[in-house]
Amino acid sequence: QVQLVESGGGLVQPGGSLRLSCAASGRTFSSYAMGWFRQAPGKERAFVAAIGWNGVGTIYTDSVKGRFTISRDNAKNTVDLQMSSLKPEDTAVYHCAADSSGHFRNVRSPAQYDYWGQGTQVTGSS
Repeated sequence: QVQLVESGGGLVQPGGSLRLSCAASGRTFSSYAMGWFRQAPGKERAFVAAIGWNGVGTIYTDSVKGRFTISRDNAKNTVDLQMSSLKPEDTAVYHCAADSSGHFRNVRSPAQYDYWGQGTQVTGSS
């Protein structure tokens, strides 16, 4: 069983930066692929970024490439999402998720993930 707790959300002006962090419990965190998803009001949960168990493989949705960076620290059981050049359309609840399959496949699909955090709100003010 893995528990995920996100932090770091808040209100930010366009062009600003935020760093989200996801703290995981459980001894098997280092073997899981991790992802970040976001859900805006009235919309479905959407893929943002994912990282493989060893931090080597990363994938981003096109709209955040060059602006967001996903990273992980297996010694601390954390995965972070550094967000820069934020836009109003980045406003959403951001969730981290863990994939226990041991593979780095289908990571854009929410169905691939076994565990989810409750989310942290990111609001881009205009």
